[in-house]
This record gives sequence, C-alpha cells and structure tokens, in this order.
Amino acid sequence: MAKAFWKGAISFGMVSIPVKMYVAATTHALSFHLLHKKCLTRPKQVLHCEQDDEYFSIKDTVRAFEYGKDQYVVLQESDFFRVPVRTTHVIEILSFVKAEEIDPTYFYGSHYLEPEEFAAKPYCLLRESLRESGRIGIAKVSFQRREHLCCLRPLDKLLVLHTLHYQDEVLSPSEISIPEMETRATELGVARSLIDVMTSRFQPEQYKDEYRQALEKVVEAKIQGEEVVAAPEPKIEEVPDLMSALKASIEAVAARRR
Repeated sequence: MAKAFWKGAISFGMVSIPVKMYVAATTHALSFHLLHKKCLTRPKQVLHCEQDDEYFSIKDTVRAFEYGKDQYVVLQESDFFRVPVRTTHVIEILSFVKAEEIDPTYFYGSHYLEPEEFAAKPYCLLRESLRESGRIGIAKVSFQRREHLCCLRPLDKLLVLHTLHYQDEVLSPSEISIPEMETRATELGVARSLIDVMTSRFQPEQYKDEYRQALEKVVEAKIQGEEVVAAPEPKIEEVPDLMSALKASIEAVAARRR
C-alpha cells in the first residue's frame, strides 16, 4: 500500500476538503555502484572536517543557510514545519483556467489526492465540477521545503495534483537560433497527411524503455564475457526532395498498418 507523504486540505472557496497526497509517478533505471578502479572494491563514503581534522557521519550534520561569507544560521527539521504560510497544510485553490492555457513546459511532477472518508462528497463535487467545466484549478501548496505552484485536475475517479514551475524557473529560448523558412501549401498538405496516417489513441502500455532493456543485455553480456556490439550510428543527411520523402513516409506507414 502506498504511503501518503502529505496530509492537509484542499481549500475551495469556503469549502475545505481533507486529503492525503501520494506520489503518482516514479522512474526505473539500472542502479550502478562506484568502485575503486584498482581493486573493484566499494569505497566507504566519509565526511571530513578540515577545521577539526576529524571524520564524521551524516547523522552528525545539520542543515544551515549561508547568509554571509562563512556565516551560517542552522535550521532544525522542526523549523521547516513552523514556516508561517497557510499552504503548509492547505492546497489553496487560487483560480480556475482552461487546461490548454498551460504550456507543458511548466509541468514537472504528479501526485494523487485521496479524500478522508467523511470528505468524499465535496471531493467528488469538485472533481465533477472541474470535469464538466473543462477547467483545472491553479493552487499553491508547501512540501519538501518549498511552496509549489500546482494545478488540480480530474482523472477517472481521482483528483490529481501536478506541480508547476514558476515563470522565473522556465528558461527563455531567446538565445536559440531558428532560421525562418517558407513552407508552401502543398508541403503543408502532405505533412498533414503524414500526421493523419500516423495518428492513433495514446496507449502508454505500448511504450517501453528500450534503452534500459538494451542496457540489461549489455550487463548480461559483460557477465558472460561476450563482446558488446554497438548499434550503428544513423547517417543524417539533408533531405534532397522533401515532398518525395513525405510521400514515401506515408506509403511506409500505410504498408505497416495493412
């Protein structure tokens, strides 16, 4: 059973909906260890204090903020729970917007919200109101030592909270150079035809992390003492005839789907 990492309430106008928050997504990657190259032994990671010339463990550390050169103020764990903001225990809905107004660049995390049993009615009411209105709630909530901008949206029976980057965290693409090229109506028409023939429903179960699967094969080959052959690097060249390449692509996709 998943463990809730945050408890509080959704503030929806004058309505309060007690909820628990769960992590909604995780990543899967192979785990590797750092070894001493000479003897392939795992090193012990230690912390060393130059001033006292002594080694110590992580349990002997404190969290501190540097407010001046070599000047620190120490914060205890309890201090982070005393930060005087309402959003420490409240998901405060500030407004409602159309989902398409938020560029995907702003999204970076997903969490499931579960209502306390006695709060099921207002939870379902908010969920269905969002679904029927086609809106999502813009809110703020504090956890993991920062106040997050976020949005709430319905997903099947759930309300899902997505954390969002603040505007000053999204880097400007102004220094990226994109040469402007004229596109003809005929080229756009053929490109649209390729998009149409490649269009299907999004089915996430169809997609796998092929790099991880291939890396597992590399690891197994190394264990067996076998040679690992790298995939050939694709040859990238300028397309001499864009229209012909688009039409050939349409024919190839259509042939695969027959």
